[in-house]
Amino acid sequence: MLLPETLRVHNRVRYHFRYAYFLPHKGQVAEDLRQLGAEVDLFAATSTVGILAQSFALMRYVRKHRIDVIHCHLPIAGVTGRIVSKLTGVPVVYTEHNKQERYHTLTRRLNLATLAWNRRIIACSDDVLGSIHHHLQIGPKRVQSLQNGVNTERFALNQFDRTRVRAQLQLPADKLIIGTVCVFRTQKRLHHWLTLAERLYRRHPDLHFVMVGDGPEEDRLRAQVLEAGMQNVITFTGRISEVRPWLAAMDIYLMTSEFEGLPVAMLEAMSMELPVVATRAGGIGEAVTDQETGFLAEVSDWESLEQPLQTLITDAALRGRVGHKARTRVQRNFSIERMTRELELIYDQVVLP
Repeated sequence: MLLPETLRVHNRVRYHFRYAYFLPHKGQVAEDLRQLGAEVDLFAATSTVGILAQSFALMRYVRKHRIDVIHCHLPIAGVTGRIVSKLTGVPVVYTEHNKQERYHTLTRRLNLATLAWNRRIIACSDDVLGSIHHHLQIGPKRVQSLQNGVNTERFALNQFDRTRVRAQLQLPADKLIIGTVCVFRTQKRLHHWLTLAERLYRRHPDLHFVMVGDGPEEDRLRAQVLEAGMQNVITFTGRISEVRPWLAAMDIYLMTSEFEGLPVAMLEAMSMELPVVATRAGGIGEAVTDQETGFLAEVSDWESLEQPLQTLITDAALRGRVGHKARTRVQRNFSIERMTRELELIYDQVVLP
């Protein structure tokens, strides 16, 4: 979702954006971009070989539209973009969203073998930047950290009436809601999330839980909910295009991830004045200050998140203070405007070195 959010604030007079994507099921993001006036094209492929095979079609695309800079996200798309760069001479910028150690062996090897072909490498967090330097000797002028950002004007709690939002979303009006927003992948360890939810619910039956998103782990998670007998207190939203009302309906934001880059959904939750309770995975600790803008635990000690959750459940004033500080933190350090201006500077430097 960084693509439509940055597009909202980019200098559209100076820069013209076209978007290409491979996975057909990502069509919702494509539609969001089109609604913002962007041109988006699908190069359908669902495997590593299939994506790489689109290199020559993308080469023709880049030449036809006289592209000045190619900006890639995620490893296999990045490798493809670098091949196109070699074929066309157009410089490529790559944003790395995860640590190299977390990728499949083949993906990691392809990524690292071609990473130096990028004109500029952007790491979404200092943690990710450290992983790049660990695996590849590359000059500091070609790789930098640029932390993810949030549109704090759009992600603002004062734009929503919580009572009305909960009624529209068919959520209980009188219960405290703990939620999360993510793709349901193993790295999120949502089975631990549900374990914490069950423990909390046994002590506080006036709680409700919301899991926003979908993904390959959904069936397993639904089965866990049924086994715990909690199907009436946990809402699965499925895939949605507008997350802000769901965040506005929540009281606490919980994450139990094993690894992360710098999760945008968490930053959005902070911007919506939600106190964050999370493991210290990846760049989470770069955004959340423990005991101030949220509460953190080591990745291996996820069960200890229960204690700050218990405290926040029973202390509304604390939820308000921590949530307010969380929004202030995002406004000062993680705004989408700051991120976008730095991106534009990188584009200028790459085209006019």
